[in-house]
Amino acid sequence: MTEPLLLENVTRRYSRGVTALAGVELGMRADEVLAVVGPSGCGKSTLLELVAGLQEPDEGSVTVLGATDAAERRAACAYMPQRDLLLPWRDALGNAALALECQGTGRAEARRRAAPLFERFGLAEFERTRPADLSGGMRQRVAFLRTLLPGRPVLLLDEPFGALDSITRASMREWLAETLAQEPRTVLLVTHDVEEAIFLADRVAVLSPRPGRVVAELDVELPRPRSATDPAFVELRRETLGALRA
Repeated sequence: MTEPLLLENVTRRYSRGVTALAGVELGMRADEVLAVVGPSGCGKSTLLELVAGLQEPDEGSVTVLGATDAAERRAACAYMPQRDLLLPWRDALGNAALALECQGTGRAEARRRAAPLFERFGLAEFERTRPADLSGGMRQRVAFLRTLLPGRPVLLLDEPFGALDSITRASMREWLAETLAQEPRTVLLVTHDVEEAIFLADRVAVLSPRPGRVVAELDVELPRPRSATDPAFVELRRETLGALRA
């Protein structure tokens, strides 16, 4: 079976001699959640943009569902950036439905298809609410629903909870774990939070400082739901932090 995502010897350079990524090798299994952690500036977001077909590598290849062409990669991926990017003049339902509209679905039909999911995503009765009146966690749920709705097989999540306070962030990671258990996808998650990576992922890849290289891959063989106080969780966090420091 074709790996849903494969990066082979991927290098990405920018102007002024800056190399963001160098010789990155990564593969993913279907419905696997892979978390990528690393220091600031190591190329984590660049990695997601390469997979999403928003950039091209200077060396090596990026393959998504057997396709290396940038347009085909974009068609296979749903990308959720760090900021929720909700449109302030649209209500929550209209924002969630936007991804379907961008695929050519009519506005009324897109809203009709999005509406039944609001209860499952903990957003019932907030369909008509504008983003300014939603909490940070609710905004992220709307953004994630918008990402899921087109049904693309590969999800790319860039620090999805980075802007939230610690209590909301902990609640949101539990919610995301439950949501992915109900609706499995192949997920590439970028985060600077090691605990979040271990809580959500099946595997954690550690990148070095720039230029980013994969310096360690750790399997997360812990039962779900996971607890950060579980001794096995604590030990895996120690190993991951050790790889980051090294």
